Amino acid sequence: MKIIVPLAEGFEEIEFSTIVDILRRAEIEVIVAGLKKGLIQGARKVKVMPDTFIDRINSDDFDVIVLPGGYPGFENLGKDKRVLNLIQKMDREGKYITAICGAPSVLSRAGILKGKKATIYPGIKDKLQDSQYIDERVIVDGKIVTSQGPGTAMEFALKLVEILAGEDKMK
Repeated sequence: MKIIVPLAEGFEEIEFSTIVDILRRAEIEVIVAGLKKGLIQGARKVKVMPDTFIDRINSDDFDVIVLPGGYPGFENLGKDKRVLNLIQKMDREGKYITAICGAPSVLSRAGILKGKKATIYPGIKDKLQDSQYIDERVIVDGKIVTSQGPGTAMEFALKLVEILAGEDKMK
């Protein structure tokens, strides 16, 4: 398993670090791809140096995409055609598409949530279009996994480990 995490200015630090840390502890390869070259600043001014630049990645090399939330991070992801194209291509190929906090709105914008169950940060549930909003911490619908926010980041990451590496690894 190999995971791509696109990182945009304004990402949510708790979500990003919790998810990447837990996945790497589970010995799952995670590549962080910045939407720009150099340091990416989070919503609370924490700066992260991505592993690579998004223009250098090939979606064929990845099995899963994880979108962290945060404001305005999720909006920056949703405005980026490279991210939307990556989501659509990976969805067509039957790969796992996952998002937390406000980032499920990016999946909606990419048009891959039609008829799916999903969750999102409760205060912006109106940004989920053509899907069934479920007010739960983590929702799995086929190969789409969504979660509500910073307070659910560990649960979300552990669910991803369970799905990708098994229950024993998750425990």
